[in-house]
Amino acid sequence: FCTPCLQECLKPKKPVCGVCRSTLSPGSRALDLEKQIETTETTCNGCNKKMYLSKMRSHAASCSKYQNYIMEGVKAVTKEPLHSTRSFPNRFTFPCPYCSEKNFDQEGLVEHCKALHSMDAKQVVCPICASMPWGDPNYRSANFMEHLQRRHRFSYDTFVACPCPLFQDYDADEDDMMAQVLMRSLRDK
Repeated sequence: FCTPCLQECLKPKKPVCGVCRSTLSPGSRALDLEKQIETTETTCNGCNKKMYLSKMRSHAASCSKYQNYIMEGVKAVTKEPLHSTRSFPNRFTFPCPYCSEKNFDQEGLVEHCKALHSMDAKQVVCPICASMPWGDPNYRSANFMEHLQRRHRFSYDTFVACPCPLFQDYDADEDDMMAQVLMRSLRDK
């Protein structure tokens, strides 16, 4: 993970891995994974040089061919320039609509509301729905607790490959993205 992506994963009160959604324990090291990274060889997609995975990050930072390769892929799937000032809504953490406590992931928001607000009949806006392109930031749910339990059984970001906001384009054309992925997979053999 890049630092911004990892920081997003660590923001919720219950941090989770951006790939498998298992619980993260900040500060604990995955020694088996470190060993695998040290002993697994790979090839740079830019210059085709062979190296261990542990060396790839520093190599990628200085390999202009690799950087060009990455930018080609980014340009192929984005509808606007990468350096756009477009703002990306936070779809990782949410405030409680009752008490405004912040930084809940979806599961944490459900647990918090069940524990502290289950009897509150006040109509509130769902912060999860309001953050989505299709969400209405003014719609007040008649029964927010039922809405949370029925509508948010899974996390939308589970279906997004990278937790980095630049690659969470909920408006992207899926067919175009799939075609780009297939073309790159054939080229990257």
